[in-house]
Amino acid sequence: MKPYTLLLYAMWLFLLCVGGPGRAQAQEDDVRARTSDALAEARRAYRYFVAGQGDSLYVLLTPEMQAALTPEALGGMYAQLEAQFGPLQSEGDWQQVESQGLNVCFRDMTFQRYALRFQAAIDAEGRIAGLFVKPAPRPSSAPVASFDPEKMVEIDTVVVCGRYRLPATLTLPRLADAGWVPCVVLVHGSGPMDRDETIGPNKPFRDLAWLLAERGIATLRYDKRTYVYGEDYVPAGREAGYDAEVVDDALAAIALAQSGLPAVEPGSVYLLGHSLGGMLAPRIALRAAKPLAGVILLAAPARSLEDLLLEQVPYLNSLAPSAEGRRQEAELKRQVANVKQLGTPAFCDTIPLPLGLPRSYWADALACRPVEDAARLECPLLVLQGERDYQVTMQDFGLWRMGLLRHRNAFFKSYPRLNHLMQEGTGKATPDEYLQPAPVPAYVADDLARFVRTGRL
Repeated sequence: MKPYTLLLYAMWLFLLCVGGPGRAQAQEDDVRARTSDALAEARRAYRYFVAGQGDSLYVLLTPEMQAALTPEALGGMYAQLEAQFGPLQSEGDWQQVESQGLNVCFRDMTFQRYALRFQAAIDAEGRIAGLFVKPAPRPSSAPVASFDPEKMVEIDTVVVCGRYRLPATLTLPRLADAGWVPCVVLVHGSGPMDRDETIGPNKPFRDLAWLLAERGIATLRYDKRTYVYGEDYVPAGREAGYDAEVVDDALAAIALAQSGLPAVEPGSVYLLGHSLGGMLAPRIALRAAKPLAGVILLAAPARSLEDLLLEQVPYLNSLAPSAEGRRQEAELKRQVANVKQLGTPAFCDTIPLPLGLPRSYWADALACRPVEDAARLECPLLVLQGERDYQVTMQDFGLWRMGLLRHRNAFFKSYPRLNHLMQEGTGKATPDEYLQPAPVPAYVADDLARFVRTGRL
């Protein structure tokens, strides 16, 4: 068996980065309280795995995992690995990240002929919901972005939108001391995200802020409302939707950058939206009180949320096929088909809504027309896309290009080696890459800086 076709020994519970805007916050708080227990459970599972104690490992699994595996299969895994790759030579340190209510614990194992990673995902009840042995990721070759106090300075500020106060960071190049500089406002993807857009050990917004500061450009980044306020992100008298989750706060951040930040040129404020933030960037720009100097769409969906789900879930299930995965996929198709009937007599109130999001959220998602909104903009547009992205694919990139054919100031670029987080790699991306430290490459910042300076690529 070749290394790149290594058997997936168990089902890995993949959760989409397009999860609900507020409900994950309580789950994350609960997971934090169990992190030490989760790591202890992963260590115990690893000891049983290496010792070939399949019976002991089996009882640690969730019922869904137990239905897919046998104690005999679990007990023989390690011996198969040594037979294929040679004796185990070294073991890496344990690492742990939190992802959508799960504690993901892993360590690398270097055998004589190959390096593998043992990974266990622990749920809120302390059970193993995912177990993987797979090739260990190769370290990223991109230089790590670093804060250089001789080139940049960071100032704490706050984005205020009604009763919501969102801690924020203004990153300024040192040359701002001598004059005004352009500023890019960074708008996150979906889910509760901090100002750095932290996912596992990666902080793409922080990377971009520091890289752009080195190139003489300021940035404003802020904690997302769903990160700070959780389920309380919807104002009284309003309904859940894209505006409450993303748009309103982005407009407040733009207004702050255009009128209230030191050294920022008010007429040279740009908007950069990543993922969901990119899809909504045209809506945000159209509603801004003052014109923006330009809009940047980074891995931005051109299609609606429910269509993305129908593409993502089968791909994720294909990485570790299981009967439960097929059942979930069929149920999702049923739910999405029903969502598309919202506002018609054919809609069924008894069918659950996808991702547990409320009806108002799905109504907003169905009504969103990002490409049509972008076509109405008069400012320069830049669309950037990683070709390895499985969450937002080259199909979306093609739709942006087709929809903006007549927009003379629209520019497009795709990167063959980048995924959804702008991480370098080879082959189609998988969620595991998000757990591997890999900074945003400097050439992405070079393209952004060129666009900000010239209005084109």
